[in-house]
Order: sequence, then structure tokens, then C-alpha cells
Amino acid sequence: MNVVIIGASGYSGAELASLVAKHPNLTLTGCYVSEGSLDKNKLLSDLYPEHLGLLDCPLLPLSVSAFDDIQSDADYVCLCTDHKVSVDLAPQFLAMGKKVFDLSGGYRLASNDDYVTYYGFEHQHPELLNEAAYGLAEWNHDAIANAKLIAVAGCYPTAALNALKPLKQAGLLSSESIIINAVSGVTGAGRKASVGTHFCEVSLAPYGLFNHRHGPEIEQHLGHKVLFTPHLGSFPRGILETIYVQLKPGVTKENVASAYQVLSSEPLIRLLGDKVPSIKGVAKQPFVDIGWQQQGTQLIVMSAIDNLLKGAAGQALQCINISMNLDHTTGLKGAF
Repeated sequence: MNVVIIGASGYSGAELASLVAKHPNLTLTGCYVSEGSLDKNKLLSDLYPEHLGLLDCPLLPLSVSAFDDIQSDADYVCLCTDHKVSVDLAPQFLAMGKKVFDLSGGYRLASNDDYVTYYGFEHQHPELLNEAAYGLAEWNHDAIANAKLIAVAGCYPTAALNALKPLKQAGLLSSESIIINAVSGVTGAGRKASVGTHFCEVSLAPYGLFNHRHGPEIEQHLGHKVLFTPHLGSFPRGILETIYVQLKPGVTKENVASAYQVLSSEPLIRLLGDKVPSIKGVAKQPFVDIGWQQQGTQLIVMSAIDNLLKGAAGQALQCINISMNLDHTTGLKGAF
């Protein structure tokens, strides 16, 4: 299958380009940036010299002629663009008959009201929100395989939902809100220059209190109230979430361990039991590491992922693999 990436100059786009270039069943046929981008016509490997020899491809401007090239050359289109840009671009590529994998938040939520509240804009294509399959790979296989538009799950929600959905599915959660404290490396803030996300300016601080857009995404796909607080930390990549859960009375440690067995056969989920996951354990790896410890009806669940891989490009490739009826791990395990 031929793949093009729009927004290839960003961290997630470049990560995805490297995965596609190394994938045995995919061909990277084009990397695009906006016509106004300062990176247009540069080689992707000039921006990311670690990919010299692999990604010596030009970053082409997304011009009118580029759409013609994509029409003729691409099977899959991956959008690593701003949310509003993805909202505008996805219908155009769907009209060409392309399968679209959107790594932004443009199609993850259920209603226009959510976009007004949490993204600050009116969704211009609300009719597509119900058509988009949510790209949480371990939980939505059939929908991902059959849909034309895949809304790849967000980074924080990927870590949280894989940690919590087994408990929800087993009926172990009390009605109380779940508290999620999450910390991400600075690549999660994107590549655009900003004092607030400059490595030397970041220490460890919360942001988006009560209004971060990943809160409603987690609630929507979990079916349970959460209080979600993200933090930005002074390290390059990775996410670690510490999640505080109130269980129903009488839930035992054996019940909890049994609930997590629903993920035991998933090749990119590593269940650690009472061991503590770490960012070091998942950095530059495609896995979700999940650990938990229980005291009475209180459960602390810990979940770690690489925000650029399982939280973005790796999960997008997983969704592509599902669409092609390939193993989830194709092009992921041993690729780093």
C-alpha cells in the first residue's frame, strides 16, 4: 500500500514516516507540509538527521498539484496536522476514495458541542463524527478495519483507556470519579517554538486543569467520569499516568488480576502486575506497560507509553496493520 503523510515535519509525522519507510508492506510515496511552512522543499532527513539515508525525501508543499499527485499515487493518507486542518482535509481525501488516518483530535469526540467547549471551534463536518472509527487498536479492531476514517486515539487517552477499560468491562469500578495524574515529555507539546514548552524552561507543571481536551475523550470512550490533570515534564518523550480508582466493595486482588487478562494476548500490551512501570521502559518502544497495586477498595493503576509511538505514530501504524489484516506488530517490534 502507498502511504502519504501530511504534516510530516512534526515529531509525530517524522516518527510515522520512519515507521512507514521501514515497513515491509508499505511504500512512503509522499511527505507534505503546508504551503506556508518554512520547512517546505527541505529533506526530512535534514530536519531529523537520525534518519539520514532513510528519509532523504523532500517535504513537498500541499499545493493544488499535490492533491492530484495524492489522488493518483496514494492508498492511505495520514494526517499529522493541527486539529482544524485535519477537519478540513479529511473530507477531501475521503472524497478521493482514500482511507484516512487522522492523528489529530479532529474526529475523536462525538459532537460539535464538545469541539466548541474543548477545542474552541465549530466542527465543520459533524456528519463525519459518527462515521469515524476510534483508533484505540486493542479495543476497536473491527471498526478500524472497516471504516474509511480512523481517528487515532490521543496519547493520554491511550495510556488511560488501556489501563481502565478492563476494570470497566469487568464491572469492578465504583460510581466515584477516577483521578488521573499524567506527565508527558516535551515532544507532546509539538515542535513549534514556544517559551512555555522550551526544554530549558520546563520543570514539572500541570496544565489544562478541568478543561484539557483529553478528559472528555477518556470519559466518552470509557463511559465513566474522570478528573484528568496532565503535566509537562523536562524530558524528551514518554508518558506516565498514575490513576486512582475506587473499586466496588468486595472486589479482590484476584478479581482485578483476572480483569486484566482480557489484554494478556495483546502483543503490544505488557501487564506488569504489582511492578511499577517507567518511562525508561517504554521510551522508543511501541508498548503500553500497565502495573497496579490494591489496598482494600483502593486501586492505584500505573500506565506508561511513548507519546510519539504508542501515543501517536506507532498506534497509527497499528491501525494501518489492522486495515491490511496484518499482525499488530508488523513494522513495530524490533523496528527501533
